[in-house]
Amino acid sequence: MDTQTKKEVKTTVDTITGRLDAVTAPEYENKLNELIAAEKASFVVDSEGLDYISSAGLRALLTTAKRLKGKGGQIRFANVKGTVKEVFDISGFGSIFQMDDSVAAALAKIGRRPMEFDRILQGRKAVAAALFAKNPQWKI
Repeated sequence: MDTQTKKEVKTTVDTITGRLDAVTAPEYENKLNELIAAEKASFVVDSEGLDYISSAGLRALLTTAKRLKGKGGQIRFANVKGTVKEVFDISGFGSIFQMDDSVAAALAKIGRRPMEFDRILQGRKAVAAALFAKNPQWKI
C-alpha cells in the first residue's frame, strides 16, 4: 500500500494504491487519525489505484468515518472501481459511504448534505409549521 496526501481548499485528498488489508489497514488508519488530530476534518479518498480491500480495510475506513462524524467532518470516496467496488457493494458499505466517479465530483460535493437529509428536513419543517399554525400559543 502507498498513499499520497494533498490539500485542496478545505479538504484533504488521500490517494491510496495497492492493497488495504490486515497488514496495511492499521498503518492507513493511523495515518488518517494523525490527519484528523491535526484538525483535518474533510477527506476524499481516491481509490483509483486500490487493487484490493479486505474486511480489515473496510473496518479501518468505517472507524475513520465515525471519528470524522464525531468532529463534524466528512469522508467521500472517488474512483471506486472493479473488485474494490464489488466488495463495497456486497458488504453494504456502498450504501454507507458517499461515492463519486471522480475526485473533482467528490470535492464539489464535500460539505454538502445528502439530498435525503434535505428531504427529511423539509418534511420536518412542514410538520413543525403545521403544529405552530394550529397552536399559536407556542412561540419560539
